[in-house]
Amino acid sequence: QVQLVESGGDSVQSGGSLRLSCSASGFTLSRYKIAWFRQAPGEEREAVSCMSSSDGYTYYSPSAKGRFTISRDKNMAYLDMSSLKPEDTAVYYCATDTWDHTGSCLYGMTVRDFAQWGQGTQVTVFS
Repeated sequence: QVQLVESGGDSVQSGGSLRLSCSASGFTLSRYKIAWFRQAPGEEREAVSCMSSSDGYTYYSPSAKGRFTISRDKNMAYLDMSSLKPEDTAVYYCATDTWDHTGSCLYGMTVRDFAQWGQGTQVTVFS
């Protein structure tokens, strides 16, 4: 059974740092793209970062670039976040798609391009 479980969410002061973790089970994560999305109250879910497994491509949203770093190691994925701002407050989700054998984020990074999702972890940044 394919499963993703996020952890690491917390309440932090503006300017602080957090590491989010995503534990994958039931499949080999290194074969597939992995992404982090976030959803703030009343907002649509948006892609924050995506890492391909096949072509070396890594994507960061404009708001994440320079502050967030995506990485993976065996069946874990991480999102290191620094210089956090109140506008980073959201539920963060990791996602993958084991039906997509291209392993590339270049073919799609919308919500519809990911079939498997974790339950989310809350990040709250206060000023």
